[in-house]
Amino acid sequence: MPYDNLSAKDIIEKYSKKLESQLNSEKTENWSQEYLRFRQEMVPELSRYERWARSIGNIIKLRVSEKDRVKIQNQLDTAHVDVNASQALTLSVVSMLLVFFLTILAAVAYYLISFPQGITEMTTAEVSDIALFIFLGVTLSMFIFYYTYSMPQRLANSWRLQASSQMVPAILYIVVYMKHTSNLERAIAFASQHLEGPLALDFKKIFYDVEIGKYPAIKQSLDNYLEKWRFEAPEFVESIHLIESSLLEPSESRRVAILEKSLTVILDGVYEKMLKYSRDIRSPLTNVYMLGIILPTLGLALLPLASTLLGGVLRWPHVFILFNLIIPFMVFYIVSEIMLKRPGGYGEASTLELNPDYPLYKSKKPWVVAFLVALPFFLIGILPFLMQIDFISNNLHIAKDYTFNNLGLTSLGNIKLFDFKIAEGKILGPFGPGAILLSLFIPLSIALFFYIAYKQKTSKLMQSRINTRKLEVEFANTLFQLGNRLGDGIPAEIAFGHIAQITKGQATSNFFALVNQNIQQAGMSLERALFDRHRGALIFYPSALISTSMKILTESVKKGLQVAARSLMSISEYVKNIEKINNRLRDLLAEIVSDMKSNMTFLAPLLSGVVVGLSAMITFILNKLKEIDITSSTTTTAVNLQGLDSITKIFDVTTMVPPYFLQIAVGVYIIEIVFILTAALVTVDAGKDKLREKYELAKNLLRSIVLYTITSFLAIVALTVLAGIALQSLGS
Repeated sequence: MPYDNLSAKDIIEKYSKKLESQLNSEKTENWSQEYLRFRQEMVPELSRYERWARSIGNIIKLRVSEKDRVKIQNQLDTAHVDVNASQALTLSVVSMLLVFFLTILAAVAYYLISFPQGITEMTTAEVSDIALFIFLGVTLSMFIFYYTYSMPQRLANSWRLQASSQMVPAILYIVVYMKHTSNLERAIAFASQHLEGPLALDFKKIFYDVEIGKYPAIKQSLDNYLEKWRFEAPEFVESIHLIESSLLEPSESRRVAILEKSLTVILDGVYEKMLKYSRDIRSPLTNVYMLGIILPTLGLALLPLASTLLGGVLRWPHVFILFNLIIPFMVFYIVSEIMLKRPGGYGEASTLELNPDYPLYKSKKPWVVAFLVALPFFLIGILPFLMQIDFISNNLHIAKDYTFNNLGLTSLGNIKLFDFKIAEGKILGPFGPGAILLSLFIPLSIALFFYIAYKQKTSKLMQSRINTRKLEVEFANTLFQLGNRLGDGIPAEIAFGHIAQITKGQATSNFFALVNQNIQQAGMSLERALFDRHRGALIFYPSALISTSMKILTESVKKGLQVAARSLMSISEYVKNIEKINNRLRDLLAEIVSDMKSNMTFLAPLLSGVVVGLSAMITFILNKLKEIDITSSTTTTAVNLQGLDSITKIFDVTTMVPPYFLQIAVGVYIIEIVFILTAALVTVDAGKDKLREKYELAKNLLRSIVLYTITSFLAIVALTVLAGIALQSLGS
């Protein structure tokens, strides 16, 4: 057919087929099909935040200043959240107003129902309760506004941390691929196939923007994408630009040197940023420890006496609100601000969802098992209240309370085990040492619930990750040997058998032996021996490093054994360098992480346990003095003990915050602090890593709560017995 009869479309199709046949040996996956799936990947199932923001934002529309709109929209775009700035702001304002008005309505309704005669019939305590409720409601509405308003920033930071943790592997994949094939488009395509999570999605979007005609070439699309990392990860941008400049080098040696330089630039950049960050967070984390652990715990030691001096104005609900809501919110806010400043480029790069055991992580069964185990401990903790129920005590034929004399502990006198008191027609307490000891089971049951659930969810996945890491460290050395064999001219199919013999006894030996068995006995090609869906060796070794290395091997071996040898040796060298950098970064953060971990799992539980013991001792002493005062009023010792009456009136035990509730507040606070600080330390050390966070949380919860329970038990028993012995002579 003459060319003048052909349309432009016919000519393009003709030569496209010809070029495709010539480049068949370097063919990558069908990107057009990838683009068809791209929108589904880019817009996964909407999060709860997106659903609420879009639902409310479509009904109520608020105008946002241009400056705020640009800032919020950039954060939402970075986090790949399908919400606009107006919808995000509307959700924040509506949430705040909703909580505020519900608080006011609840307070007014309570006042009108409970006090129809007006404010004159209200006591001071009741007025203070309503005022406190309104104050907490207003505070909560302000916190919700801050939390929802800053949500785009936190989502963007989470995405940034996950994406930036994959930057070093991304540069590695591009560099290794371009060493044997100087084609930027194919190198980025290769990297997007083997990266995980956010950065892989971003790399695919670079292709998608070219496919839909937004940019004429891959370089323009890539340069546009790099703009969002220009200030947050300049070392990543510089490395990509070095890679782009290598395309212009006519000398092969110079081109390879520039590619190697790009990897050095990003490794050094990440190290410098983490070095600065490790210095900057020392003081804030110390403040968190002092303000969030030391000062609140020391304040608890003063609460028993302070509550008696205030005449009952301070009650146990106030303690729970202060120590289990307000202070944890303050600690959470300070820690969140520290985490937002963490630089990217370093951290755990594997995606949890790709783990074959991920269904175990998402399973609800561990929660059911944990609940069944924790429930008996919780019931033991509320036993003092259960025994006050007539149905239980009558059917079990037991008394509602016992004294220490009934139990044979005469040195402790007639102090009751649970010691509920009646004052002004109200039942108060329990104040007894036995109730305090039983209350230890309540925070223990809560901690056990989360420990068992998270342990079952994460232990298998974490062990798999640890084994994979060990295998990858060993595999880096083995790759160098494989590269040497290929460099000697030994075909790849035979080289695997040689390496299996040389590395016999090592973990990687089984991998090479399996590949060799597939080739020699099953008659598979090298590619099938590695990647076959049914018998491929990589099925049994789910490692991104091993998979990528073998993919590079199968690609580069088509260009010659020498090219394949250089590629494998480069990977081996780069993996060793990355491991060195990671070790140096861990050393930088080791002191901070270990200090905070020891404070969280050792000093805080120890100090809190001693404080609980002191509160139990103070309550016991006041109870004992009251008993001695009542007894002495009818005996000849009244003259000698005339001061006791004034003491027991000033420090009235019935106006005290019961140590039972004080201990529960302290125990729950310890659990909350472990949650907050564990998430912070994992983020500092490894970036955003949900698996490790849950795994470390289980370990830290167990250590903290066991130490706290033991310390509290010993302190309560020891100090109570000492106080009983000391006061025994006073009453005799």
